[in-house]
Amino acid sequence: MTYSGVVKVGGPADVHELAALMISKVAVGPMDNNAYLLRCRATGEQLLIDAANDPGTLLALIGDDGIASVVTTHRHADHWQALEAVVAATGARTYAGAHDAEGIPVPTDVLVEDGDTITVGRVELTARHLVGHTPGSIVLVYDDPHGHPHVFTGDCLFPGGVGNTRKDPEAFAGLLHDVETKIFEPLPDETWVYPGHGKDTTLGDERPHLAEWRARGW
Repeated sequence: MTYSGVVKVGGPADVHELAALMISKVAVGPMDNNAYLLRCRATGEQLLIDAANDPGTLLALIGDDGIASVVTTHRHADHWQALEAVVAATGARTYAGAHDAEGIPVPTDVLVEDGDTITVGRVELTARHLVGHTPGSIVLVYDDPHGHPHVFTGDCLFPGGVGNTRKDPEAFAGLLHDVETKIFEPLPDETWVYPGHGKDTTLGDERPHLAEWRARGW
């Protein structure tokens, strides 16, 4: 089946099958968060991005194979409500941005800096640190050697704009700068974007609107 990236709370996961990686997207409540389970096709190792809520849903998605690690994209509470339960059930190693870890009540095993590599089996993800939505938000870039890149953006980039910066001009300018220089400039239009809430998009769909976002200030 063709991957659409459209999921709803209580509904099934949508699976994006790549040559080396399987990406399962599921929505959890009550704030309609996205969680992503990445599975290396060569080794079967799994990694979860954002144990946001509904631990039963996430553990059912993970299945009997468990997960080696769980990455929290940022400190906001709607992105880690199920983290304690998932870690307790799986023994997963925890990752979070070095500047956000103190705001996450579950201990972080690995503090992530800009440019660090996180692996799931034989697949490598590159973390980029973006400032503005929170001080330590991270996004994960998978530069698929068999196709185009894929980027998991947390709440830093959505269809139609960057993440919420609470009407703070300095925070907005910082986030837009980081999104432009670390995401849009190095990555091609075909790059698939998996956000922390809602539908997916591509950089090609969003790139023409960067000047519009800058002018409106959000």
